[in-house]
Amino acid sequence: MLSDIEIAQAAKIAPINEIATNLGLAPQEIEPYGHYMAKLDLKNRKNDPMTGKLVLVTSINPTPAGEGKSTVTVGLGDALTQAGKKTVIALREPSLGPVMGMKGGATGGGFSQVIPMDKINLHFTGDFHALTTAHNTLAALIDNHMYQGNTLRLDPRRILWKRVLDINDRALRHTTIGLGGPTSGIVREDGFDITVASELMAILTLATDLPDLKHRIEAIVVGYTYDKEPVTVAQLDVAGALTVLLKDAIKPNLVQTLAQTPVIMHGGPFANIAQGTNSVQATKAALQLGEIAVTEGGFGADLGAEKFLDIKVPKLGKAPSAVVIVATVRALKMHGGQAKSDLTTPNIAALTTGLANLGRHIQSMQRYDLPVVVAINEFSSDTPAELALIANYTQQFDVKAIPTDVWAKGGAGANALAAEVIKLTEKASQLRPLYASEDALTTKIEKIVTEIYGGSKVEYSPKALRELKTFAKYGWDKLPVVMAKTQYSLSDDAQALGAPRDFTIHIKTLVPKLGAGFIVALTGNILTMPGLPADPAANHIDLLPDGETITGLF
Repeated sequence: MLSDIEIAQAAKIAPINEIATNLGLAPQEIEPYGHYMAKLDLKNRKNDPMTGKLVLVTSINPTPAGEGKSTVTVGLGDALTQAGKKTVIALREPSLGPVMGMKGGATGGGFSQVIPMDKINLHFTGDFHALTTAHNTLAALIDNHMYQGNTLRLDPRRILWKRVLDINDRALRHTTIGLGGPTSGIVREDGFDITVASELMAILTLATDLPDLKHRIEAIVVGYTYDKEPVTVAQLDVAGALTVLLKDAIKPNLVQTLAQTPVIMHGGPFANIAQGTNSVQATKAALQLGEIAVTEGGFGADLGAEKFLDIKVPKLGKAPSAVVIVATVRALKMHGGQAKSDLTTPNIAALTTGLANLGRHIQSMQRYDLPVVVAINEFSSDTPAELALIANYTQQFDVKAIPTDVWAKGGAGANALAAEVIKLTEKASQLRPLYASEDALTTKIEKIVTEIYGGSKVEYSPKALRELKTFAKYGWDKLPVVMAKTQYSLSDDAQALGAPRDFTIHIKTLVPKLGAGFIVALTGNILTMPGLPADPAANHIDLLPDGETITGLF
């Protein structure tokens, strides 16, 4: 059996100018990065109408068994193209953290991939490097300001702006900087987040253009003074320099699938610690250029889809016409208590129990009054009885569950799914928001916990309660909320699989992200800098003697 990278390396890939021309882009709108990737300069299309229909792909809570949400997204896009629809896929960019760690990349798999997958999963067009540099430049400028006299009276104990790195490195979660004597800066506690957790990543994906990017950067709160007053980037007067570092990164990237369906890839915030969607610019362009735009929200519907609908849709100005929830027999059996080592064994009892997780996600998406279809991402070990059980279960929600085999067959494996998606997008629907913008922060959190997660209570730490008072003082308590929560469970306990009920969500701390325009609520034991596993993917990646062929990259 060929690996993902072997399939990608054997593919016929079209010159990126050809993909752009077929999409209707003019030569001056394309900035090639080599032969098969390009940046898009779409400033002249800013006011073009978004005439396409939007399809959001999400999933059940992920498990080590794998769900294949990106693979289904790509396969569905190819199937819609084959059905005669001018389709554009909008995806996030991969982070090197998962690529070198254990989750993998973000380009799909098998015969349902975005290519060139090796370049995309590694350095791509340099967006993440630019973000890392801009973020750490601000960190250096903050420390330099304190060292050079600290006219803003920043309290070194209350700096919010950590440093970042686009690799999993647990050793950097907590650091002490400024050691080495008086000429080495102010001694203080610091730490690193992964680049995708940077507020600059969130800003990049929500900014509409360069002026908006700079305006959002100016609003970033970097810390507090000795008098506990907030200090922003605007007060440091360095937003211009940071904007310069991001002037190319703000442009979306154009690539293609194995079937040469155009893919606009841009931004990559994780959904467990940030908003989990590609950029507003990328999705908007897909809606302007195609009849159907297929996009995804990271991790399960409790995280990526909720944030897409409550954070991104108001900025985008357009709601999905259909939601696809990806599930696998294997993952549902894990949610029902079956061991990972035994997932190829049929187990109707475990599957029946695990289906509650799928049911919760169907209900949460229907809470927004959006049409839903379930895509069962097939594995060879799935039995007809197991597939039939899922299909029968979803009928109670008036939702179809359609088997797809896009890993092995590409778009041809999603023809039935594409037909149902087209049918759903032709129905009239109107998004019903989960909360109103004027709702208090605590009300927004409570609605997410009770109506999306299925919990019953929110408990705030003493620190979080103090932060709520501070936010209310400055009027920040009316901002939307991004829940930072484990992706593996509907609760904040990663071990509570299936569909737990009547649980409590524990809010440890709240972080103002005024540039992004939301408040982050950190729950449970969530980490903003992951660690590497015992056998990281990096151990298996290599370069052949030809200097070009990469092996072991999935």
